[in-house]
Amino acid sequence: MRLLVRNARIALPSGELYHGDLFAEDGRIVAIDRDMDRAADTVIDAEGHMLMPGVMDPQVHFREPGNEQKEDISSGSRAAAKGGVTSFLEMPNTNPSTTSPAAVADKLARGAGKSVVNYGFFIGATPDNLDNLLAADAACGIKIFMGASTGNLLVDKEADLDRIFAHGRKLIAVHAEDEARIRERRTQFTGSSDPADHSRIRDEQSALIATQRAVRLAKKYQRRLHVLHLSTAIEVEFLRQQKTNYISCEAIPNHLFLTTDAYAKMGPLAQMNPPIRSEHDRQTLWEGLRSGVIDCIATDHAPHLLADKALGYPHAPSGMPGVETSLPLMLTAMRDGHCSLAELQRWMCYNPARLYGVVNKGRIAIGWDADLTLVDMTQVKPVRNEEMFTKVGWSPFNGWLLTGWPITTIVGGRVVFDKGEILPNAHGQPLHYVEPTPLPAVD
Repeated sequence: MRLLVRNARIALPSGELYHGDLFAEDGRIVAIDRDMDRAADTVIDAEGHMLMPGVMDPQVHFREPGNEQKEDISSGSRAAAKGGVTSFLEMPNTNPSTTSPAAVADKLARGAGKSVVNYGFFIGATPDNLDNLLAADAACGIKIFMGASTGNLLVDKEADLDRIFAHGRKLIAVHAEDEARIRERRTQFTGSSDPADHSRIRDEQSALIATQRAVRLAKKYQRRLHVLHLSTAIEVEFLRQQKTNYISCEAIPNHLFLTTDAYAKMGPLAQMNPPIRSEHDRQTLWEGLRSGVIDCIATDHAPHLLADKALGYPHAPSGMPGVETSLPLMLTAMRDGHCSLAELQRWMCYNPARLYGVVNKGRIAIGWDADLTLVDMTQVKPVRNEEMFTKVGWSPFNGWLLTGWPITTIVGGRVVFDKGEILPNAHGQPLHYVEPTPLPAVD
């Protein structure tokens, strides 16, 4: 397959925009120049719009198997493509949980049959599946729920955590909330139906305690650690002092754009784990990104049906969809001066791939994979629930006026999404990983 994109403002890793053409063959970028005259199977006139690397979302929940009424790999990957996301890493808290090499293989087979973008899957840790963790070569990493787990995925005992960190070399990604403190705090709010108490129960200390614990174990065994969905200022300050070249972390748009004020308007729709925080926390997360303490952006796309959210607090499940809106949110923030194009590409495209050892993704450069998204930076429109591709059909950002929307998404040199539609026969590929320890320097 040969692809020619003409008349684009091509986003270079430096953040500069090169007005010209891009040519890709067999899924790789082979030329960037002006006025190219090359035979191609697909020719796109970019009409001066910005062509940037496809986003890699390193934390999504696509609910398959077990809760396909909320999302499945097909619908989730289509939502991803609509949002300019060309690769995703999916979490293991499905039903049954993804806790064995066979379960990872099953998800890879599902991805091959259903996903329109590139895909990878975590294996989940339990207190007693170390042999499975060591054998799961095809997984992108090991997910540990230190709190807020489902099924058998809670791992909160010191001996179990120590054993997992001590054996193997695969990346460990942690949901860092301390289960003991959450249980203790919950007793103080027994009978509460106020969703704002969710942030009080799962307070800042519950996050910090777990993050400190994970970092201590990572340092004890020199183990590659990634702290998922950082939410508090105190975690940012702790990691500013304690990060090493084998410890990384991420933030998500929910914590970058929402605060506890959202409970008054959204109720349980704003409920997630870890919960939304104060304005001070939100601002500190942004500072952590800009200063390099926080390495990348994920979404923690975690869809639930509106009927489930309508059960009210504390019965409503925690989680919000987000894979379709992360890039428009960040492009709007870029327009408003909160980050540069170089930073946005680093946080959303290059660093997620780098951190998980996925090579040749996340940059527009000769020899790199042709995973791309064409963005209309002149398009200003509101987020609309009725336009969501996710099965649950809602967004926490419904009504927000955003600037910069993907109009074409390209995976491996093939167009999978264009002008509001998923193309027939669109498909992604499984992601492959090299050992990312120690982390290379960002260049």
